[in-house]
Amino acid sequence: MASNTSKTARASVRAGQAGQGGALSVLGEFKYLIPLNGGKHAYVRNLTNGKTAHLRTDSDAFVEEIRTLATAGHAAKIRAEISNLAATHPDHGWDKTEKRLVEAGVFEG
Repeated sequence: MASNTSKTARASVRAGQAGQGGALSVLGEFKYLIPLNGGKHAYVRNLTNGKTAHLRTDSDAFVEEIRTLATAGHAAKIRAEISNLAATHPDHGWDKTEKRLVEAGVFEG
């Protein structure tokens, strides 16, 4: 049976699927954290297992999820992202979240 889609359309779909992995990409940059509820919660996108967790930013589960990503080599990018969130949304408590992560030793290699 012949396909009704063009060769170009099929190639475009394949190219789009190749870049999938559940990642939110903004200008080619992967976003690990999607802030929610004024910084009290966040979606944490995990590249290593392809899952997205909905966590309270003051929970131990959040610290452990970030630790998992940091151990996998994403510490610098995550810390930069948290710093950017703190600068963009100073009233959301991202500076306190970063401080908790540093005190927990998450970003130490």
